[in-house]
Amino acid sequence: MKKKLKWITLAIVVLVAVIAFLGYRFIFAPNTAFDEKEVAVYIATGSDFSDVQHRLNPLLKNPAAFEQIAHRMGYTQNVKAGKYIIKKGANNIDIVRTLRNRNIPVKLKFNNQERIEDLAGRISKQIEADSTTLLRAFLEPTFLKNNGFTDATALAMYLPNTYEFYWNTSAEDFRDRMLKEYQRFWTDERKAKAKAQGLTPVEVCVLASVVQKETAKVDERPRIAGVYLNRLHSNMMLQADPTAIFAMKNHTGDYTMVIKRVTNLHTSLENPYNTYQKYGLPIGIITMPDISSIEAVLNPEKHDYLYFVADPQNYGYHKFSRTYLQHLQGRSEYIKWADKNGVK
Repeated sequence: MKKKLKWITLAIVVLVAVIAFLGYRFIFAPNTAFDEKEVAVYIATGSDFSDVQHRLNPLLKNPAAFEQIAHRMGYTQNVKAGKYIIKKGANNIDIVRTLRNRNIPVKLKFNNQERIEDLAGRISKQIEADSTTLLRAFLEPTFLKNNGFTDATALAMYLPNTYEFYWNTSAEDFRDRMLKEYQRFWTDERKAKAKAQGLTPVEVCVLASVVQKETAKVDERPRIAGVYLNRLHSNMMLQADPTAIFAMKNHTGDYTMVIKRVTNLHTSLENPYNTYQKYGLPIGIITMPDISSIEAVLNPEKHDYLYFVADPQNYGYHKFSRTYLQHLQGRSEYIKWADKNGVK
């Protein structure tokens, strides 16, 4: 009898040990099936647990074990949207805790967007909201009116930089955050500088977009800005080639066209963006200006230049003139160079 009891006791001990071992493996053993150090998992807004399983199961050794732990920890009824990082070797508890509490922000970047539509497309590649939803939020009429923008100037609100956002940020939340960043940028000091030039903050951005397109040389932008401001203050037409180029794109609807040489075909076009045909600024932004271009308009170089033309001897830079006669001489040099080098 004692011997039999001994064997029964031993069997119970072994059974308990096996159950404990299996329980440990079920709960604490690694449950990832990928080779990378970590994998990003994106859970869309409105997802339920079955959506999570669809995304996560291919990454797991034992999906059933994860499901059991998720149920026990109350996650199946509390799914949260976001971007989550699952590390190699994570156990089921680690995975559930990550999905429940560790939505991580993304580094969102944008610059050099020519149109608000381009910006919507760029942002849609970095957060959950699609380009159509973003564009609708960007151009929502009441929002624009309440904040002093139009469809043509809406791009002025989006200052190129790197920002932190949660991946599941809505289109409206992204737009509203950008408005706050814009308002933060336009300090009293910057507003005073804009006023001193006879411009509003939006008008500064419009002119900065022209400066941006006129030269890629950051050190030359204050001088270019000074020329355009001199023209504005002298009631001259801006006659800015980038506005003629954008006007042609706007007129045809083909924003992919490349125009290397501005001709009478472009400058004679009747279009509200074409400053060869209208006084003052174009009706809107012709590209997203860098901060350097905005600062160039706010802090222009003080001079009496009224004209400039591309400098063939100093690629990317321009020759500046005070008189139209001097400008014609420089323009003649450039035309000869352009003809010789096949610039069309």
